[in-house]
Amino acid sequence: MYKLGCHLSTSNGLTKMGKTAVKINANTFQFFTRNPRGGKAKTLDQSDVKGLEDILVKHKFGDILAHSPYTLNMASANPKTREFAKMVFKDDLERMKVMPCHLYNIHPGSHTGIGVEEGIKSIAEIINDGLTEEIETWVLLETMSGKGSEIGYTFEEIRLIIDQVNYPEKMGVCMDTCHLFSAGYDIVNDLEGVLEKFDKLLGIDRIKAVHLNDSMNPFNSRKDRHAGAGEGEIGLDALIQFIIHPKLKHLPFILETPYDTEGHAREIRALREILDNE
Repeated sequence: MYKLGCHLSTSNGLTKMGKTAVKINANTFQFFTRNPRGGKAKTLDQSDVKGLEDILVKHKFGDILAHSPYTLNMASANPKTREFAKMVFKDDLERMKVMPCHLYNIHPGSHTGIGVEEGIKSIAEIINDGLTEEIETWVLLETMSGKGSEIGYTFEEIRLIIDQVNYPEKMGVCMDTCHLFSAGYDIVNDLEGVLEKFDKLLGIDRIKAVHLNDSMNPFNSRKDRHAGAGEGEIGLDALIQFIIHPKLKHLPFILETPYDTEGHAREIRALREILDNE
C-alpha cells in the first residue's frame, strides 16, 4: 500500500497527531520538531512518544518525517544565525534518539551573500558538529527551488555538501516535486531522465522521502509556491507517475499543499482512489 500523508501539527501532542493521521486515512506524515518560526522545543513526554509508537505499529505506518524549523539556516552569512542552526541541529538529533522516527529533513540553507562555496562549507561544518557515529537518524537534504541565494536546488550542490560530511552514509535526500520542477528538472516530460541524473550523481537509494506538491509557478521559475495535487503546473498525472515509479513507490509521500487537515484528507482520498486502479 502506498504511503501517503501530510504535514501535521504537533501542538496537541504526538499521540493526537498519530490519531489524526489515522482519521484522514494517512499511513505516514510529517511534523516540525519545534515551532517552525522559533527555536525552543517542548520537553518530550515519554508516554506521548509511546502512544505514537503504538499507533504507527498498529496501523502499519511507513516511515514518518521530522522537519527542522524554517529558522534553521546553516549557510547564513550571519554568525549568530549559524550558531543557532548548530544548536537546533544538535538538539533535534538528540531528541530523535527517543522518537519513533529516523528521518530528519533540513533545508540546506541560503548563503545570504557569502557565496555558494562558503555556504556549502558552513553547512557541512554544522552537520559534522552534530552528526556522530552513534546517531541512527538519516539527515535528509531537501531539494530546493533555487529562489534567492538558496543552496541545494541542483543535484550537484547536494553532492558537494555530502562530499564534505564525515558520515556520508547517514545522509539522504527528500525530493520535493514542486521544488524540482521550479528548479528546472522536468519531472513532467522526463521523469526517467531526472532520476537517472540523480542516480548517477548521488545514488537513487539516497532518496528517503518525497514532498508531493504541485507548483503554482511555471517550469524553471525558481519560485517556491505550492499548489494542491493536480491544481498547478505539474498536474495530477505527473504526480501519480512519481508515486508509482518502481524506484520511488516504497517511499513516504508527504503533502505540503495549502490546505488544512480536512483538505488533506480529501487529497489523500482522491489519490488513493486513483492509485487503487493503477
